[in-house]
Amino acid sequence: RSLMPRTLDSQITVEKTPSYFVTKEAPRRIFNMSRDTKLIVVVRNPVTRAISDYTQTLSKKPDIPTFEGLSFRNRSLGLVDTSWNAIRIGMYAVHLESWLQYFPLSQIHFVIQDFLGIKRVITDKHFYFNKTKGFPCLKKSESSGLPRCLGKSKGRTHVQIDPEVIEQLRDFYRPYNIKFYETVGQDFRWE
Repeated sequence: RSLMPRTLDSQITVEKTPSYFVTKEAPRRIFNMSRDTKLIVVVRNPVTRAISDYTQTLSKKPDIPTFEGLSFRNRSLGLVDTSWNAIRIGMYAVHLESWLQYFPLSQIHFVIQDFLGIKRVITDKHFYFNKTKGFPCLKKSESSGLPRCLGKSKGRTHVQIDPEVIEQLRDFYRPYNIKFYETVGQDFRWE
């Protein structure tokens, strides 16, 4: 708590660290800090997430092995390498189990504004679709006059992956996805 910004009782403190969800020690530490903490989990299709993760790493280290080579211990046997972070992170049901040991599902959500009770100040009218980036960006504000978009490391075109590799990974993630959907009571339809 001492590392968090000071807030008044009428304020909400938000801290964003994506790795918390997959860090084994995080649920216990956060629970010990505040049992009333509300958690926001942002997820996406785990296959797309792994490809995006690989694309990001490849942009920094162009000499890494292929996506296929990193994804499988033995592709012909369909043995996925769950020790590779890009694969392991997408096993959402496994990570969620750790959090549910400390927090009820009612304190974990996927929609930030409604869940936290924050007035909707930012809406669709504040964004435009940037064709170059391939995702929405903030329109220019009255004060700056310049549009605001995520940096160069975001929005890059994903590397092309063999459709058979993608299908094998979909098969691998399917039972994890189904368990995740059942646990959170929401079907994200990642098929």
